[in-house]
Amino acid sequence: MKRVVITGAGTINALGHNVAETFEAMREGHCGIGPLEMRDVERLAVQIGAQVSDFASDKIFNRQQLALYDRFTQFALIAAREALAQSGLEFSGVLSAKSGVVLGNSGGGMQTLDENYRTVYEDGKNRVHPFVVPKLMNNAAASHISMEFNLKGPSFTVASACASSNHAMAQAFQMVRSGMAPVMISGGTESMLCFGGVKAWEGLRVMSKDACRPFSATRNGMVQGEGAGVFVFEEMDHAKARGADILAEVIGFAMTSDAADIVMPSRHGASRAIAGALEDAGVNREDVGYINAHGTGTAANDKTECSAVADVFGPHADRLMMSSTKSMHGHLIGGTGAVELLACIMALRDGVVAPTIGYEEPDPECALDVVPNEAREASVEVALSNAFAFGGLNAVLALRRV
Repeated sequence: MKRVVITGAGTINALGHNVAETFEAMREGHCGIGPLEMRDVERLAVQIGAQVSDFASDKIFNRQQLALYDRFTQFALIAAREALAQSGLEFSGVLSAKSGVVLGNSGGGMQTLDENYRTVYEDGKNRVHPFVVPKLMNNAAASHISMEFNLKGPSFTVASACASSNHAMAQAFQMVRSGMAPVMISGGTESMLCFGGVKAWEGLRVMSKDACRPFSATRNGMVQGEGAGVFVFEEMDHAKARGADILAEVIGFAMTSDAADIVMPSRHGASRAIAGALEDAGVNREDVGYINAHGTGTAANDKTECSAVADVFGPHADRLMMSSTKSMHGHLIGGTGAVELLACIMALRDGVVAPTIGYEEPDPECALDVVPNEAREASVEVALSNAFAFGGLNAVLALRRV
């Protein structure tokens, strides 16, 4: 089995338009959540979100591209460009033929869908733009990345709600580890912050109207965000041979299904995924220093996750650091695991653990070290990234410092 490393990272999200800005915001405990700016926002019961601000798409893409790129595709391309630039890779010949892209996404082109529903139902028009379908399809972002960077190997999109990015990155990891591909571009992207997207989520009654406060006794729900995170997964010997800067090593993953309930999480399903990732990585519980939690800020998720971590780690759970960066960048649904992986890389590479901000009052059922409110300097050897999705779909990645 090949060893797999990350040699490039890129992002755009509510905390920053690139990795450096995002790391700085995480270190400072900055909150990217604020009032939503969108059409008909006054009709929404939930009027906050973690939007990407100061985003001028027409300064980045030309008119022909914008006709094909929904906002979620734009985010993915921006993140991919940063990741590939950092990696220094160019794809031609055999490397082009064997390398590919796997992205996580849940909603597809929600902005395009919302706009064209208005065109047909509200404006009463009988015709839409001929590129609506290729613009809104879930695989659009992955396809456009493959075309821009000449990636002719396996390329597809994984849709598993809030675990989409982790499932996608696990597939990329497995392809490189098995020798199927020398390089895979992977991560996730999402842009559901439109009227229809927020209105649909309101119906679940899991959304906060003021802030995301994971693990705090005063929490009252999740907050949606948007953006993308994209990474270059590369076979270690290939990376070393070309003198690449290695950000972290991906050492294991596990995926489980609760097979129980469409929305309520399972403690057993989550703990099996965490334990499975440790087993696949070949590390002991005591080796893990940091967990980026799924940590949505809902009572059901927070309590279930803390219980699962306690089950797997036993006494070591009290010595672990576990934070939820959703408190800062919101819940990106299909893209969330990718942005959260950045926090794992920051902990491993820079020795800075991102905080759980908005923490006000301890919850006895979440009695772990959730790194409340302020980032912490610490030496971390192994980190986990948790994702537990609606549908009972769980995916956990394990990374190691290089």
